[in-house]
Amino acid sequence: MYFLSDNTATACPEILEAIAQANQGVAKAYGEDDWTQRLDGVLSSYFGTAVRAFPVSTGTAANALSLATVSPPYGAVFAHEDAHIVRDECGACEFFSGGARVTSIAGINGKLTADALQAVLDAAGTSVHQLEPAAVSVTQATEFGTTYRPQELSALTEVARRYKLRTHMDGARFANSVAVLNCHPGDITWRAGIDVLSFGATKNGALNAEAVVFFNLDLIKDFERRRKRAGHLLSKSRYASAQLLAYIQTGAWLRNAQRSNALAQQIAQVAAHRLLFPVEANELFLKLGERHKHTLRTAGFHFHDWRAASRGDTRFVVSWDQPQDSVDALCDALSKLVD
Repeated sequence: MYFLSDNTATACPEILEAIAQANQGVAKAYGEDDWTQRLDGVLSSYFGTAVRAFPVSTGTAANALSLATVSPPYGAVFAHEDAHIVRDECGACEFFSGGARVTSIAGINGKLTADALQAVLDAAGTSVHQLEPAAVSVTQATEFGTTYRPQELSALTEVARRYKLRTHMDGARFANSVAVLNCHPGDITWRAGIDVLSFGATKNGALNAEAVVFFNLDLIKDFERRRKRAGHLLSKSRYASAQLLAYIQTGAWLRNAQRSNALAQQIAQVAAHRLLFPVEANELFLKLGERHKHTLRTAGFHFHDWRAASRGDTRFVVSWDQPQDSVDALCDALSKLVD
């Protein structure tokens, strides 16, 4: 019974059907195909504003290329100290940007706050000896499974604009946050001041499809050449674009996120006193201890230790296709743990 990651999940039927339909005959290469040409229009309708969208194959590429485009090599990119770009992308942002530094800021429940960003920017140097503040990156949903509210994002981006910083969102679990908030996708992106989004689909039912979505069209500049140079201009782009189109147009993005969120809430109700963070997407962080971890693993549950294994903290991720019986079994097992 696997709760390791939503990256272990299958591709949903809507995505597989779209790939099969796209796999007919010849199509122009390198984004000149009909599917990729439709992507801007579909995502513009989805977000409620004109966008430019560029498919890539991984979330790391989406994040790194986005930030490399909005930050110079001598720039500072501010992010939460536990953000994916800080802990889990092997310095990709620094590499793709040619030297920009990701600068960490502490924050409760995985979130940056406007006050914390303001304090760091107030203390930042302005001479030629210091990095030039260039961008701020937020993660939605966060690495702790929490979700930024529109007003939280607006407060952050207001500070960023005051210091002429560009704003990026790592949206690997973007759909889960929209589902939790029951809001319009535009409410937590461009309406809240976000310039560019790494739009994730792979964790929520796609096979291998992400997109860099620009809301501020003036920032695109050399993005396409950066994407090519980085090896992410897909020759058979129709297959990635077909996934993204189906993901949006069939409503799979919302159905899948709603299901994984609901199952996470089912577990959260049983494990409420063990939760380390609020459950506002499809991830749960539980304080179990060594004895309870062993009990669950012996019973067949797979999950990750969170940080040092000796702390006894754990992470469970519910996938869009998580079997209901495995969730029921986990709830039953958690309810029987006695401290």
